[in-house]
Amino acid sequence: MTGQVRTVDGRVAGRRGQATRQKLLDCLSEMLSSSPYRDVKVIDVARKAGTSPATFYQYFPDVEGAVLEIAEEMAKDGAGLTELVSGRSWVGKAAKQTSEDLVEGFLDFWRRHDAILRVVDLGAAEGDKRFYKIRMKVLGAITGSLTEAVKELQAKGRVDKDVNPAAMAGALVTMLASVASHQKGFQTWGVKQAELRPNLALLVHLGITGKRPPK
Repeated sequence: MTGQVRTVDGRVAGRRGQATRQKLLDCLSEMLSSSPYRDVKVIDVARKAGTSPATFYQYFPDVEGAVLEIAEEMAKDGAGLTELVSGRSWVGKAAKQTSEDLVEGFLDFWRRHDAILRVVDLGAAEGDKRFYKIRMKVLGAITGSLTEAVKELQAKGRVDKDVNPAAMAGALVTMLASVASHQKGFQTWGVKQAELRPNLALLVHLGITGKRPPK
């Protein structure tokens, strides 16, 4: 954790306080992986962290406040997804590699943050604007990068002018997010990860370039 960290009453937390705060967040993250979001109680988080509810309330107003902190950190990590697209080639064999890297990186990101992303999706679906903004922050940057990729290909005459870059990019990212959140479901349908990823990469390649990848 870097930078100043403040308690709920505005005091700057020292090094020990920052460590305690981070431990509370780490324990809460772990609990979200195995328990429904609304079943997690302050007393349980505090006990798992080896501290008291009073200490928890020094740093967070409630469990939801701590969850939002975790979600914001996850969103910062999600901004790095743009590196899978920005500056990469979408022409020829390089485009096939870019598509595969994007799918690989996107699914891996989702798996790493699966627990908090489920909470964010739930909050956004229920109309909570705070969670909705976080979800848009995660998906918005990568959507923007893909939009620019389509525009560049159009400018070079490689993609039909009738294609709406933002619509195509948004549809592809929404598809990736939906698939990523249902990875376990694909396994129950008999689809292995080794089979899922190349097929997703094919769809991404077709969407961005309008062509099948070269063999």
